[in-house]
Amino acid sequence: MSSSCCIAPIGLLCTILLGGSLSHGQLSSTFYDETCPNVSSIVRGVIEEALPTDIRIGASLIRLHFHDCFVNGCDASILLNNSATIESEKEAPPNNNSARGFGVVDDIKTALESACPATVSCADILAVAAEESVSLAGGPSWTVLFGRRDSTTANRTAAGVFLPGPTVSLETLKRMFNTVGLNTTDLVSLSGAHTFGRAQCSTFDGRLYNFSGSSNPDPTLNTTYLETLQGICPQGGDATVVTNLDLTTPYVFDNYYYSNLQVQEGLLQTDQELFSTTRDETVDIVNNFSSNQTALDYFILFFIYLSSQGNVSIF
Repeated sequence: MSSSCCIAPIGLLCTILLGGSLSHGQLSSTFYDETCPNVSSIVRGVIEEALPTDIRIGASLIRLHFHDCFVNGCDASILLNNSATIESEKEAPPNNNSARGFGVVDDIKTALESACPATVSCADILAVAAEESVSLAGGPSWTVLFGRRDSTTANRTAAGVFLPGPTVSLETLKRMFNTVGLNTTDLVSLSGAHTFGRAQCSTFDGRLYNFSGSSNPDPTLNTTYLETLQGICPQGGDATVVTNLDLTTPYVFDNYYYSNLQVQEGLLQTDQELFSTTRDETVDIVNNFSSNQTALDYFILFFIYLSSQGNVSIF
């Protein structure tokens, strides 16, 4: 099966719900109560089946949802393949050879088509898959609102512009989040999704040997952690090798991500900068999220907000 649920040959086209653009008020937790009442349990079941052979699939699915929503709203455009009229967002630099989980999305779509033909949109699939992935990893649950429409077009250029890379500065990161209507607390909260999942050496090896052209490692890296990472990603080695984003509890959705930052064990530059940028407001937010469950509570609130936005311009 081709790796997108939004393709025609297998007949599993993403549902295009007619009637114009969705508004905030038109999304509803009961949207599929009559037409596909088991949508959430079906999605959860497929993810549960995938987890034993792909322990990071949950993190991959939540990343797909983020990367979808950051480009013209939560409309499943990230799932569209190249065609005569589409330049796929999958090949934008932040996604190319990085975004994954498309096969599981296909499996979810297949299961839903069997139970509820031509009913559940792919955009809604990504939204509920994100929630179920967090829940299955021991994190919070929230009520997903449904009723999104799927895009028939993609925007590779926008994906390259709006999706943050792993080496941008904190100020650039704040600006990129602000562009899509998110504040600094949103930034620190969303970064907490790196409490599970993995990253390729290519996303952080610039910190290990010649950081910013200094011929030295990134001084904000814990020296013991640095040695571990250099063993995983030797100079000139395979840049596609992956390692855990959270070395403490790599498969659990919790707030240890923030504790790692406090001891200079953030894997990505964009992670560690949240704590190591002196006198920045992000330091206090990290400390707060590390010391209690505020991070998880905020994460729930953010996703409820995200879930309510449908296809309006980003959030």
